[in-house]
Order: sequence, then structure tokens, then C-alpha cells
Amino acid sequence: MDEIIVVYWSGGGNTQMMANAVGKGIEEAGKKARVVFVDDISSDELKGVSAFAMGCPAMGDEVLEEGSMEPFVEAVEGFAGGKTIALFGSYDWGDGAWMRDWENRMRDAGAFLLNDKGLIVNNEPDEEGTAACEQLGRQLAQR
Repeated sequence: MDEIIVVYWSGGGNTQMMANAVGKGIEEAGKKARVVFVDDISSDELKGVSAFAMGCPAMGDEVLEEGSMEPFVEAVEGFAGGKTIALFGSYDWGDGAWMRDWENRMRDAGAFLLNDKGLIVNNEPDEEGTAACEQLGRQLAQR
């Protein structure tokens, strides 16, 4: 069974809930999901895979979390070309600029962005947000 890695950073738990729902969708589609906090994985583990997901909430002035996730994403940019990447995260303010910036970075690195955009949910994912995360996981598993 193929394994798809879902890497996330979460401070308050909302993005972790999203990551778990993405993982559930992957498994519903018949693949194994490995949902892992960014500090517990090396970016090198993604080099040999063709598809994976990354999640991070909007932080500060709509940026990625700077201590762990930003360095991880910078490393991924170095080998993202040709890979299918699903992006997701939660936010509480702003208009989604952090996600647009992240999407552009992955495209500029040569990645294929699943659905051509990241999935964002305001605060804690409700039933609709959870369903969207599960659908994202199913779509990723079909790549």
C-alpha cells in the first residue's frame, strides 16, 4: 500500500484537525496516510515521493510559522519540481495572503499544486471544512 505523508504545524490545534482529516481522506481512498508534525520529520523524507501534503496556519502578518515550518518549506522548494503538493491551513484574520504566497512559492519551485490552490478554513474546521479536508486527501491519494 502506498503511503502519503501529511506534514503540518499547528499551534492551537485547528491545522492539526485539518491534517488528520486529510489523512482520513487518503485512507478512505485506499492509501496509507502518515500524518506528522513538522518537527518530527526531515524534509529529506519527501524527496523520494511524488505526492504529499503540507499544512500551516496563518501566523503574524499572514506568514508561515517561522521557527519550524518556514525552514521546512524552504528545504522543500529545493526539490519540489514535478511533485504533486496539497496545501492547507487555518486562519483567523486577513484575506488568505499567506496561502497565496505559499501557493506561488510551490508553483515557482515547479510543483503541481493540487486543485491549483491551497485549502483554507477559518478557525476550527466545521463539518463543511472537515469534509473539504477529507476530499483533499482523497484527491491526493488518486494522483
